[in-house]
Amino acid sequence: MKDQKFRPKRRPKRSTPADEGQLYLYGMHPVIAAMGNPDRVKHTLYATPNALRKLEEAGVEITVKVKDVTPRKLDEMLGKDAVHQGIALHAKPIERHSLNNLHDKKLLLILDQVTDPHNVGAILRSACAFGADAVITPARFSPSETGVLAKSASGALDWTPLIEVRNLANAIQELKNQGFSCLGFDSEADSELEAGHDFEKLAIVLGAEGKGLRQRTREMCDTMVRLDMPGPIKSLNVSNAAAIALFAATRAK
Repeated sequence: MKDQKFRPKRRPKRSTPADEGQLYLYGMHPVIAAMGNPDRVKHTLYATPNALRKLEEAGVEITVKVKDVTPRKLDEMLGKDAVHQGIALHAKPIERHSLNNLHDKKLLLILDQVTDPHNVGAILRSACAFGADAVITPARFSPSETGVLAKSASGALDWTPLIEVRNLANAIQELKNQGFSCLGFDSEADSELEAGHDFEKLAIVLGAEGKGLRQRTREMCDTMVRLDMPGPIKSLNVSNAAAIALFAATRAK
């Protein structure tokens, strides 16, 4: 019988802010937006002297504890792939909104199982740029709020409400009851998207790349349309499709 080597017991993994319902937002635009959001619970700002000076020059009111750090320290905190620009904010995720406050809204985006945080962040950014009132996702099969998502959204996460629903089909029906027309996108739909649709209240419905919209989601849409693309590629990244759809929807009627 071989002698058993002594193996020290592993220490329990230390919890991180994300484990406790906290996160680090990083990069100038996400941090500036978060600092200006009264609904965002904020704890500590980690910044290099240069980044802190830029924040002050931008007129940001700093109401949290500030810790002076080096870029190397931020790399250790956030990971080497995080483009932090010398600044990070320890904060809590934003409380998600509900469908109950949409009666006076005019333009929504609905995402059906779009799970990539880079895509969802980019879609939030486009939604904010084109004046959409909210982005709606299912509670399952959608990314949680992370620094990656916030960085991709470039501040839009704190400006454009993100709504989670348990059942997407039921949510679409509720929106239709509130007067929204639901426009679903599919690369093989019979009708082409036209600029200046005459919808008083519009919800744009987009599916994940590859899978597209689920059958039940398609059935709930009032109309299915495709983007007119004369080139050999007939489908786009969902974040690009969202930007084009928003552009067309907001053109003068």
